[in-house]
Amino acid sequence: MIIKNLGLIGFHEAYILQERLAAGVAAGTEEETLLLLEHPPVFTIGSGGKAENILDRSISAVRINRGGDVTFHGPGQLVGYPIIDLTRRGRDLHRYLRLLEELIIRIAANFGVAAQRVSGKTGVWTGSLPSLAKLASIGVGVHRWVTMHGFALNVTTDLSQFSRINPCGLIACSVTSLLMESAGAVSVDETKEWVALLFEILLNDLLPVDSGDIINTWI
Repeated sequence: MIIKNLGLIGFHEAYILQERLAAGVAAGTEEETLLLLEHPPVFTIGSGGKAENILDRSISAVRINRGGDVTFHGPGQLVGYPIIDLTRRGRDLHRYLRLLEELIIRIAANFGVAAQRVSGKTGVWTGSLPSLAKLASIGVGVHRWVTMHGFALNVTTDLSQFSRINPCGLIACSVTSLLMESAGAVSVDETKEWVALLFEILLNDLLPVDSGDIINTWI
């Protein structure tokens, strides 16, 4: 498996790269790849997302081929785009989504933040009812059993941008970050290193390939 650190990269540029890699993985000409990056400020909305969840009509959200509704990406948010061949890993999309949630939960724990799943709500949350706050959003697309898109973990993100939308289509949804929840220092670079380490471990444990070896390369 290849892990690429792309730094700050435009959404459309990253999307084109995802499509190229996904086509290559499906054809067997590219290795599975995890892209780790930040985006300049951009709002995106899933294929089935509702326009009324965009509260600020000056926003021009990019509609893309993933699940979920509208969300914000910007500097200080670690975005992960795993390009994974689920054909080799049991064709279990629900298990893959739980893998991404487990990844974020473990990352948060490394910064002393207690994070969790919430029944019926995809993503990762902090707190408890009625004071839940969303720490990370998850939205994936799958074509020919190859995944695109993935997770967006708020590390030091400008959370004020989420007030312009109903995040993930949830009305009055509170949004938080590792910076807000942690008692210590956090950074995107350190968070990225933890993701690069833990993603491979969880992938091998929860979605092992049917046969063959996995080779990890950090670029």
